[in-house]
Formats: sequence, C-alpha cells, structure tokens
Amino acid sequence: MNLPNYFLADLPPEAELSAGLITEACQTLKRNRERYLEGRSTEGTLRLLAGVAAEWLTPDFPFRRMAMEAGPEITGFTTPVLSAGLDQFFQLLTVENLESLLWQELGHPQRLDNFFPNERGWGGSYVALAQGPQLLGHVAPGNLPIPVLMEMVLGLLTRSAQFVKCASGRTFVPRMFAHSLYDADRKLGACMEVAEWKGGLDSLDAALFSECDCVVATGSDETLAAISGKIPPTARFFGYGTRVSFGYVTREALRQTQSVVKRAAADVAAWNQCGCLSPHVIYVEEGGTVGGETFADLLAKELEALEGTHPRGPLSAAESAGIARRRSFYEVRAAHSPETKMWASNQSTAWTVILESDPKFQVSCLNRFIYVKTVTEVEQALNGADLMREKISTVGLAAGAADAPELARKFARWGAKRICPLGQMQRPPLGWRHDGRPPLGDLVTWCDWEK
Repeated sequence: MNLPNYFLADLPPEAELSAGLITEACQTLKRNRERYLEGRSTEGTLRLLAGVAAEWLTPDFPFRRMAMEAGPEITGFTTPVLSAGLDQFFQLLTVENLESLLWQELGHPQRLDNFFPNERGWGGSYVALAQGPQLLGHVAPGNLPIPVLMEMVLGLLTRSAQFVKCASGRTFVPRMFAHSLYDADRKLGACMEVAEWKGGLDSLDAALFSECDCVVATGSDETLAAISGKIPPTARFFGYGTRVSFGYVTREALRQTQSVVKRAAADVAAWNQCGCLSPHVIYVEEGGTVGGETFADLLAKELEALEGTHPRGPLSAAESAGIARRRSFYEVRAAHSPETKMWASNQSTAWTVILESDPKFQVSCLNRFIYVKTVTEVEQALNGADLMREKISTVGLAAGAADAPELARKFARWGAKRICPLGQMQRPPLGWRHDGRPPLGDLVTWCDWEK
C-alpha cells in the first residue's frame, strides 16, 4: 500500500525540513481549520471518529493491515503486542464513550457548538461556550503510540488544527491514523500535520511553537523542561513527564491466585512494560494462601507462557546489555541472600522476575523486568515507594470487595493519580485524568454568558 504525500512525514528520508516550511504548514493548517473544521458539529465529529475506529478494528482495513505488516519492524513491538494495544484503544472510541467524555469534561456535550448550561444548576441563566485552540501542537513521546493518538482525538473534538511532532523514526502509527482520518474526510485531514525531527533543533521548534496557541508534550522531565523554555508567553503549555506505576495484591485476593497472577502478567507484558502505566513493582501481602516466592514463581511461568503467544520481540544491543547487567547483579545477591531470588527466561532477556523482601521501590529496566516485593501491610508498601511518590501514576489493585474502598482512599490520599484493577493498568478508560488533570478540559478556553 503506497501512501500519498499528504503529510510532511510522508516525504522521503532525504528531504530536509526548514523553519520556513514549518511556518507555512502551520499557517495553512489554521486557514484550513477556519474553512473546514470550525463550523463542524460535535455530533458529526463523534460519528466520524467512531466510524474510523470501527474500521481500525477490522483486519482487512488497509491502514490496519499496513500497520500489522510493517509495524513490528518499525516500532519494535511484535504483531500480537501491537495488535492488542491498538485494539484496546480503538475499542474505546465509540459515540457513547466520546459523548460521556464531553459530559465529564464540559458539563454538556454540545458546549463546543453553542452556549449551554450545566445539566444541573443556575436554571439556564448562566451558560457557557467552550472553544479549542486554533492550532494545537503535539510533541509526541517516543516510547508508545497510543498517547499521541489520544491527543489527536482530543484535538479533533475541540475543532483544533493540529501539528503532531514526533521523535525521529516514531511517526509510523500516528501517520497511519492521520491517513485513515484523511481517507474518511479529506477536509478534516487537511487540518492535521504529522512530521518528525530530532529534539534540539531550535529553529524548527521555534517555528512550530510560535504559531501554536497551545502545546501538549509527553516525554522525560528533562525534555519537558527544555520545551517549556521555548514556548512563547502567548501560548499555553501542558507537559506530561516521567511517571512510574506499581501493583498491590492483598492476602485476601490471593485466594484466587492464578487469576491474580494472570492479570499481573498481562500488565507486565502490555506494550512490553514501556509505558508510564506499566508496573515496575508488584507488592504482595504476606499471610495469604500463597507466599511471595510462590507468587513470583507463578508469575514467571505466566510470563513464559505469554512469550509463546505475545512475544516481547528483539531489543537493541544496549537494552539487552542493560537487562543482562541487572540480572548479573541479582544473581550475585541471590547467591548470598535467601531473601532475594530471580527467575529469568532461558537464553534470552525476554522476561525477568526478581523477588525481594525489601519494600523499597525499584525502577525497572522495563521490557518485562518486574520486581515482586513482600509486605505485611499497605503502609509498608507506601513507605517503600515514598521517594517516588511524586512520580507515581497508577496503582493496579487486587483486593477483596470489602478491602478495596479503604485501600483506594489510602492510595489516593498518599498521591496516586489513578487506581484500577490489576490487569487493566495499561487499559485506562477514555476519560481517565492523565496525571490527575482533565484530558480535554485543559485544552479549551471558556466564554461565560450571564443572561
């Protein structure tokens, strides 16, 4: 399937981008938004997005087929891993889910169309209209494709022209999605741009940011600090930085050991543990029907089974060497301490399980390298993770119905931004609040009308 050159990312590798070209593209996007996007109805946009998403769930959809054929080599994710991740995302994009998101974020799903009151309150005398940015700039992360796809959806909901800037070699999935939108509606597609260049090219960054009135960036804390210094005072900036997550298993939940282990393994394997929602550590309460060592052993067996159905795939030499070094460290420690044990895939770095009694949070080297740590109570786990408190995104919780509400309150008051069932850590709902912030509400500005 040969794609036409609709976007800058479609140009051949030898093509060079210039600041003038970026500026011209941004100005064209804003003109196209005024002509093709600003007057669209929310209802029509919801139907279009849901229709495109349904196509992506069809194996014979040309863009889906191309993603599955070329994606593994380009993205580094095997076909089963990439397919599962895309399915989980596009299954969320239904008209009902998108409308629910608008209710959550705006108080009324048509507030982007006209002045409307909240469903409750003020008796209709106080109404408001929400408006998206004229040009929304995205600086996409280099690890996973789903965050930028979600940002593109949010931009379309707010009727914003969009410029998606990807890291070098990371445009493939966003580009496929942009082409599918262009194929569904050429006028809408003309309000989007996808490009890539290396970070630190100040002239290109400056050309993009000077034309945007809102920029959303996802990346390391260092990347966000560098970007924020380039944003002009006339533009709003929202950054999503480095975050880590962990799982927590109560002794009550261990009555269903095999189910809990399967769910923990699913979270470790999803997107090869490379997202901010992936667990680095799984805390397991002592005193259950199985101990921490049995849990870790079963988790290792489940990761081995997943390697047969959803293989991790090859890594770079540097990534493989990092895992090998970490394994060597724990081999030595396990040889001298009965409180440390290691399970590892045979003749590969496909997966690794480390068991420790020390509750201190450990940052994993990812790619299915998981720590299991035993604790007596939740406070011990929270104390162990306290140094990472400001960086914690998600807690995957396996607990009985009686214990879950109080545990959720403790995790929330401690600082977790999202709590979900273990097994769903990399499957957030459409309306989840990334880093505790409103996903769509951050993008819009408001006009209030007091009748």
